[in-house]
Amino acid sequence: MMSKLTAKGISKVYNGKEVLHEVDLELESGKIYGLIGRNGAGKTTLLSMLTAQNPVTRGSVTLDGKPMWENPEALEGVCFSRELNPVSPNGANTMKVKEYLRVAATFLPHWDREMAQRLAGEFGLDVGKRISKLSKGMMSMVTIVVALASKARFTFLDEPAAGLDVVAREKFYRILMEEYLDTGRTFVVSTHIIEEASDIFEEVIILDKGKLLLKENTQELLERSYHVSGHTEEVERAVSGKKVYHEETMGRSRGVTLLLQPGEELRPGYDVSIQHPSLQKLFVALCGEEAD
Repeated sequence: MMSKLTAKGISKVYNGKEVLHEVDLELESGKIYGLIGRNGAGKTTLLSMLTAQNPVTRGSVTLDGKPMWENPEALEGVCFSRELNPVSPNGANTMKVKEYLRVAATFLPHWDREMAQRLAGEFGLDVGKRISKLSKGMMSMVTIVVALASKARFTFLDEPAAGLDVVAREKFYRILMEEYLDTGRTFVVSTHIIEEASDIFEEVIILDKGKLLLKENTQELLERSYHVSGHTEEVERAVSGKKVYHEETMGRSRGVTLLLQPGEELRPGYDVSIQHPSLQKLFVALCGEEAD
């Protein structure tokens, strides 16, 4: 049966400052979502509110129509594996990895102990080491093990690839995809490493300055995105009347990025180069000069 996790008009205010504004979001079971946005866009705040680790200031979050907040039945279906902070003074950093995993198991009713042990071995994680003594990459591996072994129907990962080298990142994405195909679980992955993760995101969610910019099928989004380049005057004629999100000028040449509306097309007959940008290039065009 298809489940839905629904946020309606959720906002968050800290110390009089609104960091998330009126976000409407529906997550369907059986998909991998990518959550991207610049630093400070509100990604971690959104994830913590969707999983009832942080109360909403306004709005509501429900799982299949049941409120998430202080509802053990609904909370059984979700896991938010947060990024560990190496300088945080909290209790997690004083624990050994095996103790941290044991605590996670008590909070996650569908915990798969065998899977946790297998993944720790695959990632070369020293479970006898204190979390505060781990490298950034090994800390990320702890959050990955918790997320995957939780077996939660809706699993949220906050920057799981941070600090991982390219080989470990490839392994993580492979294992994530295998688990998704085996179980049909829903994953929401927040990441700054957009290029290599974009292939596994069925849908992408972009946050910008605390607001939901878009939520769309990744392939369909990229198919209506264009980068048009060539002689300045020719490019201007080719994109006349279209909304330009980003442009670069070099001498008499110009390049622009467009996001056309569904059904809208570029007019043919101009001497310009037309390409579909990558998700990372599109994100940069939509959210600023450079991605963090």
